[in-house]
This record gives sequence, structure tokens and C-alpha cells, in this order.
Amino acid sequence: MANLNSTRLIESLAAEIGDGIYLDIAKWRLYLSNARLHTILAERLYPLMVDGSWNESNVLEVLRSIPIQLGGGRHELPLLELLPIHCQVDLMNILEEFQKNNRF
Repeated sequence: MANLNSTRLIESLAAEIGDGIYLDIAKWRLYLSNARLHTILAERLYPLMVDGSWNESNVLEVLRSIPIQLGGGRHELPLLELLPIHCQVDLMNILEEFQKNNRF
């Protein structure tokens, strides 16, 4: 039952991230849901939420750890490098609100 509950929470977190956070590429906004990056980000952030160890430093480290291939794999950048600063702030706000609503 706990596994089913955590799956639902991860899906819920992924939906919030996917709808609110985007990559900025040449002034184009590619939302993480469209880039199919929202779920992997939620899966990596969720354990930090559960054990209460999430903070700005840990979230930035997660963003650094997700490689994004560009140009058909010719180049690779960490997800952090493709997010505007305000999206990083918005992500922190999403996580804070998510934690409040789910009482980890």
C-alpha cells in the first residue's frame, strides 16, 4: 500500500513540476512535461522530500545530475544549465508547497 501511495505522490509531484518548470532554449520554453523530464526529476526529488533532507543545495545537485542531450547527443548539459533562475525558484516553491500539502 505504501508503494502505491508513493507512486501516486511521485506522479502528482511530476505533474506539478511538468506544468510549471521549463527549459529555456533560444528564448523557447520547453516545459518539462513536454520534454518528458518531469517524472525523472520527481523520482529523484521525492526521496529528499520523504526524509526531509531537501534544501536548495540538494535540489541543485539533483538538477546537476540529470544530463540533457542536445544535437542528437553531440552535446550534453546538466538540466540545471537549461533552467532559468526563476524556474529554479519556482521549483523550490513547488517542493515547499508539496511538502506542506503532503505532510512528510
